[in-house]
Amino acid sequence: MNLALIGLGTVNRGLLELLLEKRDSLLKEYGFAPLVTAISDPIVGSVFSEKGINIEEILSLLMKENNIKNYSDGIKGWNSEKTIKESNADTIVEAIPTNLETGEPGLSILRTALNDKKNVVTTNKGSIVLAYRELKNLAEENGVFLRFEGTVLSGTPVISLVESTFKGIEIKEVRGIMNGTANYILTKMEIGFSYEEALKRAKKKGIAEEQPEADIKGWDSAAKIVIIANVLMGGDLKFKEVSIKGIDTVTEKDIVKALAERKHWKLIAAAKKTEDKIIASVAPEILSDQDPLSKITGSINAINFTTDILGNIMVSGPGAGKRETGYALLSDLLYINEKKKR
Repeated sequence: MNLALIGLGTVNRGLLELLLEKRDSLLKEYGFAPLVTAISDPIVGSVFSEKGINIEEILSLLMKENNIKNYSDGIKGWNSEKTIKESNADTIVEAIPTNLETGEPGLSILRTALNDKKNVVTTNKGSIVLAYRELKNLAEENGVFLRFEGTVLSGTPVISLVESTFKGIEIKEVRGIMNGTANYILTKMEIGFSYEEALKRAKKKGIAEEQPEADIKGWDSAAKIVIIANVLMGGDLKFKEVSIKGIDTVTEKDIVKALAERKHWKLIAAAKKTEDKIIASVAPEILSDQDPLSKITGSINAINFTTDILGNIMVSGPGAGKRETGYALLSDLLYINEKKKR
């Protein structure tokens, strides 16, 4: 498998580290020995080398210079479109910032790759939220794979878990904590931090972005519930149809009052099947101690699936992080590798 990485921010750097760290075990256990032959990033630089790029050198350059412009080999300066169309990569790994309004430029990158008969692995929520059906059909028409595990709970398996183990089961309802930043802030507020102090600490720990509005206002959780509704529940839900309310309305007084009643504030994303559609929402809720989601603290995420056969099943794990999201990409690549062998 020849890989072209589009975007070389935190997530694809995490993937490179894992490919290097797990090189021997991936080959031994799965017969998986991918070559990274192209990297394209408008800020840190681009390089194409038909015989493969030296991952150690790339990571060293990123550590020392935070760019790859002084990489010792290959063709430099290709943009994403040229990289997709002219490199020898058969699989495009796209991890650029999410745009929930237009999906661009990620959506055009994915369309280009699929139309060029390249497999696609992405962590970009915007493209899947806005154009899942179109992209799925493009992949099928061109005989390639489209994988996006990292768009929901980072490296914690949700999409692949449901696809592989929920066979014959219908998901009736989903409720979950799907944003680590919001959950971290609410958890810190329970032990006496102000909202501002908790957010500041979240930024310092790398849990929150410098511009955290998507997390705080519930947009990120809404994107994830749209993906779950459409991919795992068979819906056709639009982002604008989700009722969204963030945690910026929850005060310290609200937190104290809930704790006095042995209850906890959580940002809950939910989707429920009705007779003819799926209704979805994101909003802060007060949960009793009896609700398993009330026990989810810090930056951990969790999703509870209500099913027709097995009742409630809950999946919990980290919802962010360089290694965690890098692993989501790796797991999707291993899925493609396994399917191609059959």
